[in-house]
Amino acid sequence: MSDNCISGTKTSSSRSSVDEGSTSSPLALAILLLGGFITVFDLFVVNVAIPSMQADLGANFAEIGFVIAGYELAFGVLLIAGGRLGDIHGRRRLFVLGMLGFAVASFLCGIAPDATSLIAARLLQGATGAILFPQVYALLRVMYDEAGRRRAFGLLGMTLGLAAIAGQVLGGLIVESDLFGLGWRVIFLINLPIGVLAAIFARTIPESKASDVAGVDWPGVSLATVGLLLLLLPLLEGPNSGWPAWTWGSFLASGLLLVGFLAWERRATHPAVDLGLFANRGFSAGAVVVLLIYSTSTSLFLCFALLLQTGLGLSPFEAGMLFAPASVGFVVASLIAPKLVARWGNGVIAGGALIYALGIGWLILTASELAGREDVLVMLPALILFGFGQGLSMTPLLNLVIGFVEERHAGMAAGIISTLQQVGGAFGVSIAGIFFVSILAGHSSGTEPEASRYVAAFAGAMFYNLAAAAVAALLIAWIARKRLAQ
Repeated sequence: MSDNCISGTKTSSSRSSVDEGSTSSPLALAILLLGGFITVFDLFVVNVAIPSMQADLGANFAEIGFVIAGYELAFGVLLIAGGRLGDIHGRRRLFVLGMLGFAVASFLCGIAPDATSLIAARLLQGATGAILFPQVYALLRVMYDEAGRRRAFGLLGMTLGLAAIAGQVLGGLIVESDLFGLGWRVIFLINLPIGVLAAIFARTIPESKASDVAGVDWPGVSLATVGLLLLLLPLLEGPNSGWPAWTWGSFLASGLLLVGFLAWERRATHPAVDLGLFANRGFSAGAVVVLLIYSTSTSLFLCFALLLQTGLGLSPFEAGMLFAPASVGFVVASLIAPKLVARWGNGVIAGGALIYALGIGWLILTASELAGREDVLVMLPALILFGFGQGLSMTPLLNLVIGFVEERHAGMAAGIISTLQQVGGAFGVSIAGIFFVSILAGHSSGTEPEASRYVAAFAGAMFYNLAAAAVAALLIAWIARKRLAQ
């Protein structure tokens, strides 16, 4: 799983005002935790449902890849804007709008008649999640004193960890149960009543705003969003369609838009991204690490789900249960990582990334030996090691990277890193997908067992993940030394 405890987007110098007549209540905390839960749950639940969606909608890999990557991309590029909108117009108000928008987008996902409609709805779901999610962090900051904040954020971290596990186990059970004959659609439709009820009870949350926050840089956000979409689309579709001329035109247009984005950000009065932060070599290297290490997570979930369900014939619930130990390993490592870093230093994070890479390598080896569904339990030790290494590296990584910037820029830096988490996940799906699709097509002989085809495709695609995690471990070691020297 991936660490989705992303930080808010306002700078530490902003002053917040809270409604005097409002008091924080247990119900208000519960509603905010629910908002965090459903955004992460919907990121992970799709993994176990993807094979069912693919079969039901007749979707190819590019389309199902976009169902996942589109959500992450829209979520990521709009996070900073979502945080600023809450600061300007009221965080409770934006929380309610985001929750209702997320519920409606989920409903559209649940009734999607084809893959194109589902992709569009997932993009909308990611965009509304980007409005909803930053308000959770911002409101928890302003609702409590220091002691209460530590408790609230501890509960949030636990909630997000449980959401990842529930997304796989409970999500698999929901898909397999085929409630009302709706199959995978229930995982989205269930969000509609939850979202409406949460919006109604959100009145218990005190309203707050920031008095001196900058406006939203809509031109910059638009340039980045369209530019990244035009980059992601050919990466996903190219392997299926043989890289026709339009894919290269899309790459060219993407490059022009992203160059335009950088030029605009340099001259914007209130830029979406402060490019000056990248003058710090430690922060720049850390941003590359975040892109690399988060690109390995979602892609592994997707390819693993296809291996288990389409290749080996496991049910959604069985697939979710098999991966659950990795999530447990992640949660355990996340809990102990801060203590280990405090005692042994940031080298622990590099060690965690190395363990993560070893877990991926072990997973490749064990998967390569699979002959059928009866052998899948042999992957459990590798999955646990993989999850433990992921939690040990990802959880304290963000604090290490943000620590390179001045405190007054911490909010902007956190927003940038949070965006890179999601963008990295989106592009990891496309990059690993190039290998997965190509290898699967190369093993298309009618005499070859389906299990062998998917085993080969999974193992081949995961070599990118192995390389990315290994490079990340080396970069983290360099960053840790640089941080120690400061």
